[in-house]
Amino acid sequence: MPPVDQNARRRRGTGLIAIDTAAAFPGYTLFAPLTGTGEVYLIDLHGHVVHEWRFPYRPGRHARLLDNGNLAYNGVLPDEPALFPMWHKYRGGIMLEAAPDGTVLREYRDPLQHHDAHHLGDGRILYTALEPLRGSEAAGVRGGVEGSEAEGGTVWADTIKEVDADGNVLWSWRAAEHLDRDAYALHPDYAREHWPLINSVTPLADGNILASLRSVSAVVVISRETGEILWRTAPGVVSQQHAPTELPSGNFLVFDNGVFRPGWDVPFSRVIEVDRASGAIAWEYHDPARESFFAPFMGSAQRLPNGNTLVTDSPSGRLFEVTAEGYLCWEYVVPYFGAYRESEVRELFPAEPNAVFRSYRYGPEELPWLDAGVRP
Repeated sequence: MPPVDQNARRRRGTGLIAIDTAAAFPGYTLFAPLTGTGEVYLIDLHGHVVHEWRFPYRPGRHARLLDNGNLAYNGVLPDEPALFPMWHKYRGGIMLEAAPDGTVLREYRDPLQHHDAHHLGDGRILYTALEPLRGSEAAGVRGGVEGSEAEGGTVWADTIKEVDADGNVLWSWRAAEHLDRDAYALHPDYAREHWPLINSVTPLADGNILASLRSVSAVVVISRETGEILWRTAPGVVSQQHAPTELPSGNFLVFDNGVFRPGWDVPFSRVIEVDRASGAIAWEYHDPARESFFAPFMGSAQRLPNGNTLVTDSPSGRLFEVTAEGYLCWEYVVPYFGAYRESEVRELFPAEPNAVFRSYRYGPEELPWLDAGVRP
C-alpha cells in the first residue's frame, strides 16, 4: 500500500460524516455495495451495522425490505454472455425474497432482467428486461451515436413484465410496440445498443406503471390496461434521471442526474418533486454549491415520513438526508470498496468504487424482528 491512497473517495473519509439527531428521521438505512459479493447491510443513524445478509452473487442493483419484513434482493446471474459493453454493469437475472435470517423463500430467474425488479410482497415481481430489435426494427430507433448498435446491428429494447409467485407472466409491455420513435429518441451522445434504457419501474396507486427512461430523459406513466403512455415529463424537466416514486399527494419524487441538462454549462444533480397535474417542479434540492453534488449515473431519493428526503449519491457511495428546507442533517459514506469482477466492466470502470444503486430508510416499527434479535 503506497503512503498516499490513490482512491479519492476512500481518502476523503468514510462512515458517518455528519448527524443532527434532532432533525434526522430515526431509523435504519439499508444498502447493498455493488462490487460486493452479495452483502446487504442495515445500519443505524450512527453508521453501526445492526444486521446483514449474505448471498452467493453480487447485487443486480439493489435490495429493499418488504412490508412483510422480508428482504427483496436482485442478484447477478453468473456466467451470462455480454450482450453489449455495458451489459454486465447493470444486468441482474436473479430475483429473490429472503427472511430476516437469510433463508431464501422464493427465487425467480430471467437472464434478460436488468436494473429494477420491484417485488410486491405476495410473490409477484414487476421488472425490466430486454428483447432484441434487428433489421428495420433496429433502424427505426431514432438518435444515438451512428454505428454503435450491439453485435449484428442489434438494438436491445426494453420490456416490462409482471410475474406471479410461480413465474407465470401476468402482464407485459414492449417499448418497441408502444413508444413513438421520434418522441422517444435516444440522446445523440448515447450508444444505440440499448433503448430507451428503463432503469426504474414501480406500480402506482391507481394500478398504472411509473417508469424512468434514462437515455431519452423521460419519466412516464404507462396504462396497465392499454400500454399507452398516459403522462410524461416535459422535455428539459429531467436529464438522464433515476428512481421516480409516487408520493401520497400523487406527485412524483425523482433523482435528476443532470447529464446533458439543457441550458446549463455546468452539470449538477438534484432531487425534484414534480406536480403530476401541471408537470411543474413543486420542490427541489441541490447542493448550495451546485457542482458539489453531481452523480452522472445511478442515484435515488426516498421521501421520509417526517418530510425529510433520503438521497443516494450512488457513484460516490454517499447517502445523505435533507429537510424540506434543504438542511443536510445526516451524511454517511459507504466504507466498502472493491473492483468489479467481470473483466468487461473493470475495463470501463477500473477503480475500486464504493457505489450503491439505492438506499432505503426504515423506522424501528417497520423492523420488529430486529428487536427480537433475529440474526443470519
